[in-house]
Amino acid sequence: MKIIFIGATHEVTGSCTYLEACGKKFLVDFGMQQGEDMFENVQIPVAPGDIDFVLLTHAHIDHSGLLPLLYAGGFAGEIHATDATANLCSVMLRDSAHIQEFEAEWRSRKAKRRGEADYEPLYTMDDALGAIELFIPHRYEEEFEAAPGISVTFRDAGHLLGSASIILKMTENGETRTIAFSGDIGNTDQPLIRDPQYIESADYVVMESTYGSRVHTRPTDYVTALAGVIQQTFDRGGSLIIPSFAVGRTQEMLYFIRKIKDDGLVRGHDGFPVYVDSPLANEATNIFISNRESCYDEEALSYVRRGINPIAFEGLIRTVSSDDSRAINSDSRPKVIISASGMCEAGRIKHHLKHNLWRRENTVMFVGYQARNTLGRSLVEGAKRVKLFGETVSVSAQILQLPGVSGHADVNGLMAWARAVGGVKKYFVIHGDAPSADSFTQKLREELDADAYAPYSGAEFDLISGKLTVDAEPVPIAKKRSFGGNVSLTYSELISAADRLSRMVSQSDGRANADMRKLTEAINRLCDDWEI
Repeated sequence: MKIIFIGATHEVTGSCTYLEACGKKFLVDFGMQQGEDMFENVQIPVAPGDIDFVLLTHAHIDHSGLLPLLYAGGFAGEIHATDATANLCSVMLRDSAHIQEFEAEWRSRKAKRRGEADYEPLYTMDDALGAIELFIPHRYEEEFEAAPGISVTFRDAGHLLGSASIILKMTENGETRTIAFSGDIGNTDQPLIRDPQYIESADYVVMESTYGSRVHTRPTDYVTALAGVIQQTFDRGGSLIIPSFAVGRTQEMLYFIRKIKDDGLVRGHDGFPVYVDSPLANEATNIFISNRESCYDEEALSYVRRGINPIAFEGLIRTVSSDDSRAINSDSRPKVIISASGMCEAGRIKHHLKHNLWRRENTVMFVGYQARNTLGRSLVEGAKRVKLFGETVSVSAQILQLPGVSGHADVNGLMAWARAVGGVKKYFVIHGDAPSADSFTQKLREELDADAYAPYSGAEFDLISGKLTVDAEPVPIAKKRSFGGNVSLTYSELISAADRLSRMVSQSDGRANADMRKLTEAINRLCDDWEI
């Protein structure tokens, strides 16, 4: 009976854990890496066709996004998830496959002009559809047998519609071990969905640490804070653009805006339009509505019981076609545009940024985590120019983050969840970047006097003996590719040149303004020429 940590080890995305027990080989999550990858991940130790089943915590792509790739490799087992997660994955995996195929086609056109080989998508729509057929939906708190000797219970993690922590009980050769997988633990007092539910006891706990070193800064009232941003933006004649995750965050924003409209918190702009420009977000909104009885919190259900849809209101326009999407930017009225993706890496939001980033009257407001090496992170960190569809766009719009709007628990929420689990022999800390994972591991040791360990990819643990059999070392992603000595030497020369440029810039304070402008223009031209 063993566990091997594959993905999201000292990193935030790409969740994947491999287990062997009771003669079965299975995974908990198989997610896609998003943003910058810092460490190499080991491969799953068996072929996809030898995996017996998958347990899925929730539908976010960093937990589910490689399931079609698993199917393409020969996996034909069952994928166990909650009802709502199965519903959401039916649209999210299709959407991911569409993005894979679209980007491969676009890259292939560019490659063809350079005389290079075509790009192959990571997986196809057929692969996504095949994976979707393997889903077996379950209700919260209904224990089921995934295989002889292996029982599973999904408990509400409060992170996303249908998100779950997993209570995994395994009996092999008369030995029983219980492992609790936290999944992504939700923030408390989120709109629409319930707070995370705790787990009473487990031998081992595998838990996330996305915000393992941080306390969320919360506005005293999300609705008032968002209303203030809308009011200020509209008063200067601008529009508010919200890059939003299609599943979860978009529906929360609609819930907030409904309250703003109901309470008349934005004055002088009655009936202002709100566009949801994401086919995926619109499908997900329908799934939220259809799963309301099993997943909504009491406040949201109070609307439902009065016959009110808490995420719909007058002035809401849900666009579907590309023509409808393009028409939004010809609407000169102050408006709210909610569009995916939340980190601005793909989807229709990139078109809206191209049309709106350069206008000073507009506001772009981020309402979720921005991974390293994403367009969203660049904007939040103050980029003055960004590249969109091969065109350099000046960033003149106001860039904001609505503080505290997070689907993840902060360090206090994580500690409350961990503290509730009794009888834990060892905590395994994953799903957090290196500083966060290491900080939270230390906090578990100090405050709970716990045996806590933050594994790197490839770490292996024997669940019967309670011993670490492989203590993996971090393997950083190579920053250059060694195709031969000349390539390495040339890369070193490039790094030296970059260091020289950096020193020159840092020493430029005090130069004539004209010289500094000339240098700035030269650097920007260089970046534009090399598509940086």
